[in-house]
Amino acid sequence: MIFAWTAVAVLVLITGTFAIAVRRRRYDTIDSAWGLGFAVIAVLTCLLSPGPPLPRLLVTGLTAVWGLRLSVHIALRNHGSGEDRRYARMPRRPTRMFVRVYLTQAVVMWVVSLPVQVAQFATPSPGLLIAGVAVWLLGFVFETVGDHQLRRFRAASTGGVLDTGLWRYTRHPNYFGDACVWWGLYLLACHSWLAAATIVSPLIMTALLAHGSGKPMLERDLVERRPEYADYVRRTSGFLPLPPK
Repeated sequence: MIFAWTAVAVLVLITGTFAIAVRRRRYDTIDSAWGLGFAVIAVLTCLLSPGPPLPRLLVTGLTAVWGLRLSVHIALRNHGSGEDRRYARMPRRPTRMFVRVYLTQAVVMWVVSLPVQVAQFATPSPGLLIAGVAVWLLGFVFETVGDHQLRRFRAASTGGVLDTGLWRYTRHPNYFGDACVWWGLYLLACHSWLAAATIVSPLIMTALLAHGSGKPMLERDLVERRPEYADYVRRTSGFLPLPPK
């Protein structure tokens, strides 16, 4: 029953976000609601789950911190700028946009959030608990620091390509960090073999970031706008942090 309630919550959130997007005439509004949606799912599960307090509060706290930071970061980044090119290039018919983008993201959000929901029903072993928090922390630091370094680079308006800091070792430290966050949350959900089956969630998130709507779409746009980006691609790891070539 809890899973049904979280599905309803996601649908309400995404539908409300779509209404705001239509009013603003900016369909990239969904990006600002992405992290918020996971925080809502975590809080709702925490309130409804009969599980022990420790995993409920821990998973909810970790998910809410990650999700709210991401939503605020994207909202501030997009404020005062034009619509994201990925959305601007899509057909502007509202019905098609709702089905193709918003409903699709609602389904992905609910599926990816399964470890967050399942983790709140029981306490994992001490080893998995420590490992999960450690991997989450690694990802959160990578994502937060990477975003900060990129924001500072853009504010300097020097042009070129950011290839210092974490961006020296991976072209997408924020995406790598995002993936680690979800692998950490998955480890916290591994309190049983059935719960471990939610591995599909971090796999989907990692695939989207590394091969789907994340890295490939962004890099195609960067190569078109910045010729020097091709050399950066040649010498820098695409996802996992590695020494530059």
